[in-house]
Amino acid sequence: MIPGGGQPDMQQLLQQAQKMQQDLAAAQEELASAEVDGQAGGGLVKATVTGSGELRALVIDPKAVDPEDTETLADLVVAAVQAANENAQALQQEKLGPLAQGLGGGGSIPGLPF
Repeated sequence: MIPGGGQPDMQQLLQQAQKMQQDLAAAQEELASAEVDGQAGGGLVKATVTGSGELRALVIDPKAVDPEDTETLADLVVAAVQAANENAQALQQEKLGPLAQGLGGGGSIPGLPF
């Protein structure tokens, strides 16, 4: 039973909402500075992205460079970036998922890819 005749404590609700907002902002800041990797071709191409999905680095092993076959290299680059972005999304889910559930979103926040 809620004290006060069934009315929720607005001050308490506002404080909870403010704390969740602060936690969400802190998690987003942490994601923006975190870096995750992805690779393709057995490590011939490696991509590094931030936890929010921004490409930061791309390393291409010289063995992957064949002037006669740039299509394979392009495919490896795309695959490495996709793998890094999948890892970034997993990190987003790990960091933001519990916050989204706390906001009553059932695990999803509009505008985020999960």
